[in-house]
Amino acid sequence: MAENGGASAYGAALAGGGFDFYKFIRQPQTIVRVLSWVFALVVFACITTEGYVNPPSSAQAKCIFNQSDSACQYAVGIGVIAFLACVGFLMLDIYIPFMSNAQDRKYIVMADLGFSGAWTFLWFVCFCVLTSQWSHTLDVIAFPEDAARATIAFSFFSIATWGILTYFALGRFRRGVDDVSIPTYTETAPEIHSNVPESQKQPPFTSNLPPQSDTSYLPPKY
Repeated sequence: MAENGGASAYGAALAGGGFDFYKFIRQPQTIVRVLSWVFALVVFACITTEGYVNPPSSAQAKCIFNQSDSACQYAVGIGVIAFLACVGFLMLDIYIPFMSNAQDRKYIVMADLGFSGAWTFLWFVCFCVLTSQWSHTLDVIAFPEDAARATIAFSFFSIATWGILTYFALGRFRRGVDDVSIPTYTETAPEIHSNVPESQKQPPFTSNLPPQSDTSYLPPKY
């Protein structure tokens, strides 16, 4: 019979064991996720603290990226959601090895795969938008250039880290599918049932020849 459950499927290789914190933080996926968390923090922190200035022609604060408030709002939104998602998926990475239901683990891995892939694309869009708007900014001397360059740089770094997270999630999903779809079998000897009555059964390799008589010669009697 095939074994049910896929005990090691979708990242459940540690199921039934204790949690090793030092081993967890040394895993490549954990390191890259922490880096993504830091990069997202830098992006939205730079914009919220130094991303808006008061231009000479207006009393209202404008975005330093070509006075495009939509560019700053987009980067802040992407960064905040990425920041929170990294925290959430880190918690799930700790919890998922101890989940007994393979289907629930599959849903979490699929969510990680879809989210990481989507945010890789959104960070790419963010990098392109910020770079384009900064290149069209005229009076950059009056703006905090370091904050703008840091925002653009860490947006680019986020493309790489979220792309790596997508790769890790895809690998974990494929390994989980393989663990579930390849069954293991136990070999048992087949049982042969016979309806022949016990009285008609004969032991194997028996001979039906008549018993041998005494071959000694006896003289006839008259």
